Amino acid sequence: MAMDVRTKVGYLKTVDIFQDLTDPELEAVESSVTTIPCATGKIFYAPEETGEALFILKKGKVQLYRISPDGRKIVTNTLGPGTIFGEMSLIGQGMYDSFAEATHECEVCKMDRADLERLLLERPQVALRILEVIGRRLLEVETRLEDIAFKTVAGRLASLLLRLMKEQGTTIVGFTHQNLADDVGTHRETTTQTLSRFRAQGLLSTGRKRIEILDPEGLQRIANG
Repeated sequence: MAMDVRTKVGYLKTVDIFQDLTDPELEAVESSVTTIPCATGKIFYAPEETGEALFILKKGKVQLYRISPDGRKIVTNTLGPGTIFGEMSLIGQGMYDSFAEATHECEVCKMDRADLERLLLERPQVALRILEVIGRRLLEVETRLEDIAFKTVAGRLASLLLRLMKEQGTTIVGFTHQNLADDVGTHRETTTQTLSRFRAQGLLSTGRKRIEILDPEGLQRIANG
C-alpha cells in the first residue's frame, strides 16, 4: 500500500541526506519519489547492468556485495532503514560495480536520475550529505576488505559477532551459517567449523539462527589477534 503524502514526507525527514530541507522542499521531493515493495531476494542492480536511480531504504535490509574470482560472495555493506544506495555517479561515485540484494522483505523509495540531478542542482546541501554518506560507507568497506586481507577467518568472524552484538545484544538472531560466511568472505563449511571451535572454547552457544555470546572479551582477543 502506497504511503500518503504526509507519511512519506515524515519518513523523508528521517533520512540523513534530506535533513537540511524544509517541509515544502520535502513535499517537492516526495512528488518525485515512488514507493516500491520488494520481496526477499530482489536484485536491485548487478555489475553488468546500468542504472539511473537512487534508492532510499524505508524498511528491511539490503546487502551490497561482490563475487570474487573463485566464486565467493564478499559482502561490502549491509544497509538498514533510512540509508541510500544506487546511482551516485552524479557526484563522482558509481555504485554499480557490485550487487544490491534485499535480504529481507523491503520497502524502498526510488528517485530517478533526472529528478535526483534536478534536486542536487537546486539543493546542493543534499549533495554534501550524500558525500558524507559515501565517505562513511567507503571507510566501512575499507575496514571489511582489510579484515579479509589481513585477519584469519576466526578473527573476521569474531569481529562480525562483536559488531552484531552491538546491534542486537548478546543474543544474535536471524543469521544462518551461510549469512555469516558471506559477511566474512569465506565458505559456509569453514564458518561452521569456526563456530564449533568458539562453542568448544565457551565463547558462545548456538541454536537455529541464534547465537548467544557468552564471552565477549574472549571474542575480542581473537578479533584483535
